[in-house]
Amino acid sequence: MANTTYGDISQRTAAYAASEMLSHAEPVLILQKFGLTKPMPKNKADNVKFRRPIPFNELTAPLVEGVTPSAQQMSYEDVNATLNQYGKPIIITDAVEDLAEDPVLKDASMLAGEQAALTTEMITYGVIKAGTSVFYANASSRAAVNTAISLNKQRAVTRSLKAQKAQKITKILDGSQNYNTTPIEAAYVAVAHTDVESDIRGMAGFTPVAEYGSRKPICAEEIGSVEDVRYVLSPELDPFQAAGSGTVNGMVADDATNVDVYPVLFFGREAFGVVPLKGGTSMTPMVINPGSPSKSDPLGQRGYVSWKCWHTAVILNQNWMARLEVGVTAL
Repeated sequence: MANTTYGDISQRTAAYAASEMLSHAEPVLILQKFGLTKPMPKNKADNVKFRRPIPFNELTAPLVEGVTPSAQQMSYEDVNATLNQYGKPIIITDAVEDLAEDPVLKDASMLAGEQAALTTEMITYGVIKAGTSVFYANASSRAAVNTAISLNKQRAVTRSLKAQKAQKITKILDGSQNYNTTPIEAAYVAVAHTDVESDIRGMAGFTPVAEYGSRKPICAEEIGSVEDVRYVLSPELDPFQAAGSGTVNGMVADDATNVDVYPVLFFGREAFGVVPLKGGTSMTPMVINPGSPSKSDPLGQRGYVSWKCWHTAVILNQNWMARLEVGVTAL
């Protein structure tokens, strides 16, 4: 294990005209906002059950005068998911604490929290981008994709969602530490990588957030809407690199041979569920300061900043979400 030692952190011995630390790349977290959230209490095993009632069929026969119709019973469908535990320690030596000018313990705690959040975001992304309802910008397979997103393809996706009775999202998980929700104007939500932004803005009928008027954006990462779809972008949602057509057709291709395929994920309400990284008991931070002797470290030379949490994500209804696989125009 590599230690964070004094020699790993550079001392700035020149003039201290600027003492602030350099900005760092914080993770952009968006997916948890749009799933059905289910906080998991302690001592309740490692299985999460999302439960929903099964709708009744329509009636075709009229009532008969004087005859009581037969009763119908409620029935429910369960979707189960298993929680997994994640975590990582950061090791710090006593030399760092004693000699380095940087607030190492504070920074380590901050970065540990960001790593935990990014971990849960990527776990959720891995689950929902594997959905079975798939559309392609062109042709009928990922290997043939070499076209950007279009209004026609968006309409194909939303037509499918509406045919499956996917309801529009009307509230999202807010930015507080609790499990509160914030109401939003009813819409389907699409999330994608920031590379797709230029093509989305070029779609017919695109309305940027700046022109919303009284309508409020979902979050800072929303760029605008097209018809009844609101687009939210994140640099964390990586494409399937070099998975598309060998005919590049002016699309981004990192290997200069095959098009990079970007998934654009469309959601209706309660399409997927998550146990979110929120609340006082969802993540456990731990700090062991250097200088605490133990059997394995009799001189107390090492300390740790660590985190651990439980998390899971699960698709609740494949037909209430869709993945549109597109290319991105090279600029």
